[in-house]
Amino acid sequence: MKNTFGSALTLTLFGESHGPMIGVVLDGLCPGLPVDEDAIRHELDLRRPSGTISTARRESDEFILASGVFRGKITGTPLAILIPNGDTKSGDYMYGPARPGHADLTAHIKYDGFEDYRGGGHFSGRLTAPLAAAGAILRAALLAKGIRVGTHIARLAGIPDRPFGDLDSDLAALAESLFPVLDAEAAEAMHAAIEAARADGDSVGGVLETAITGLPAGLGEPWFDTVEGELAHALFAVPAVKGVEFGAGFALADMRGSEANDPIAYSDDHAVVFGSNRNGGINGGITNGAPVVFRTAVKPTPTVAKLQNTVNFVTGENTVIEGRGRHDPAVVHRARVAVDAMALLVTADLLTVRYGCGWFNQEGSR
Repeated sequence: MKNTFGSALTLTLFGESHGPMIGVVLDGLCPGLPVDEDAIRHELDLRRPSGTISTARRESDEFILASGVFRGKITGTPLAILIPNGDTKSGDYMYGPARPGHADLTAHIKYDGFEDYRGGGHFSGRLTAPLAAAGAILRAALLAKGIRVGTHIARLAGIPDRPFGDLDSDLAALAESLFPVLDAEAAEAMHAAIEAARADGDSVGGVLETAITGLPAGLGEPWFDTVEGELAHALFAVPAVKGVEFGAGFALADMRGSEANDPIAYSDDHAVVFGSNRNGGINGGITNGAPVVFRTAVKPTPTVAKLQNTVNFVTGENTVIEGRGRHDPAVVHRARVAVDAMALLVTADLLTVRYGCGWFNQEGSR
């Protein structure tokens, strides 16, 4: 059983949706990194439900820095963040009927029937809250070094947002957004699509687009620890993510090589520049200095207020189930915080693997 990710910098996730608390442990952080509790609250607020386009479950997301922090700085020992659960309604969940699209059946098989099934247990999107908290610490450390990570909804229910333009400007604007899109008209149409799905007892999915700017060239390894491989590994841990593509992604398969390649040149100050970024800032599994750009496909929320065929793994019978409990008609806008957190973790880990704690270069930390 494994719930830890990372090489030099590792993240361990623990807890269940309706248990007493959920949390995260970060190990390998550079001593002296600042911890801004307001920044942690901000990331948690971005992830929390928003109006009728999200679940009715409302958690305060108060957090406890249980270890690894002293006088507002990282000590270098494992950092543990705990987030208590409060607004639970465990009676909404039945043991036996497997909800289609959820992990009820696979969890029952893997954990031999000892799993906590309430609210999805350890598989619940509720566990993206500690990911968001961890991401806040890493975001501040990376931003101090000119590395910025941000995500917008590229498409929801077939409605497109405008693509990234001026990346750093766009990423700065997204940092404060509860519903991260770059075009106001697209945001309005997406809201309407979510509301329509909710009114119909259904749900919608979408595609998130993420950019990482300011990365040095040379991060990552060939073959088995490529930048794409590390990011994809982390991103597929986010509930509801079902696809990842980098740069032009699957569209590259329909191009000729002359079109798919990114032209390279020296600028006037002899810096390497690229004429396009169809390969998403990565060549041979290693960052080339251009922005790393990728997209993640987020499926519709599986719990819907419609009858669905399933099995009852307790009685061994076929049955029909209708969604119960409090669930989101879309999770795309909330999943973006988890996607950002995993991108921040992988970025910090790649830097630590290559440079050690020297990438942070802390001074006057005492």
